[in-house]
Amino acid sequence: MKFVIALLGLTAFLSPASYANAPTVQVSKGQIEIVQPFPSQYVKDKFLTVWLPPGYNKHSQYDVLYMHDGRMLFDANTTWNKQEWRVDEVAGELIEQGKVRPFIVVGIPNAVENRHSEYFPQQPFESLSVAKQQALYQIKKFADVPLFASKVYSDKYSLFLIKEVIPYIEAHYPVNKGAEHRYLGGSSMGGLISWYTLLNYPDYFTGAICMSTHWPGTFSAEDEVFPIFKEYIAKNVHKLSHQKVYFDYGDRTLDAMYPDLQKQIDNIFKQQKYPKNQWQSLYFPGEDHTENAWAKRLDKPLLFMFGTSNN
Repeated sequence: MKFVIALLGLTAFLSPASYANAPTVQVSKGQIEIVQPFPSQYVKDKFLTVWLPPGYNKHSQYDVLYMHDGRMLFDANTTWNKQEWRVDEVAGELIEQGKVRPFIVVGIPNAVENRHSEYFPQQPFESLSVAKQQALYQIKKFADVPLFASKVYSDKYSLFLIKEVIPYIEAHYPVNKGAEHRYLGGSSMGGLISWYTLLNYPDYFTGAICMSTHWPGTFSAEDEVFPIFKEYIAKNVHKLSHQKVYFDYGDRTLDAMYPDLQKQIDNIFKQQKYPKNQWQSLYFPGEDHTENAWAKRLDKPLLFMFGTSNN
């Protein structure tokens, strides 16, 4: 798959040191606050990028969207591929138009070389045979760089969100407290960790945005990986009640792997009669696996999660 090689090859220019500190982020709408350092007992210390919406007022109360891959959200001048989700522009415009209620976004950076280990759903991974787990750990991203730089630890990442990030945000910002005011969001591997955390902690979140969810788990047709995700969702979706779940996918570059797999996930929600107004799965023909593509359609999940009667 040439498109996979090209996509992964770009990451060769990254190094952990280049992401040791938070970049200086510029936004077009709203304002940014950086929380650094942000120490953790569950994962390596990170920083948080907190976006405050247009018209932010300390005397108001806001819902919160916790987004993975936080370095890629706001400012293309600070990202490795010079692309961004345009979260400030898209969310800011929807808020200014009254189409969504104002909300805060907390960007959480990935672990760079450990991104796959941090976001890959841990319990499904551990349900594989030891031999299969070891085989996955042998996969190379490129040259001598492993796809998994360490053992999968996404359960600790989820605890980091639950035990450390959420309490900090709710103690330092004027936000609505309680599960019905917290949302998760991400793309690709960030899509995996979003639905996984929602299923494991349904009492902590009310929605999950999963864009271009990386259902194959690796970058080849691993016939044992997708079935464990599918089985895990089928066994745990009953835990959800009021929560909203958003999926989408394109069909170019890495997204070309997703249409048939996403349809199988959609069938689970249909078979279990999950309320139609509480989940969406949207197909965007011709769209690829890039921040530019996600930015073009980011309004869709934001309207679904935060929409007002004006949209």
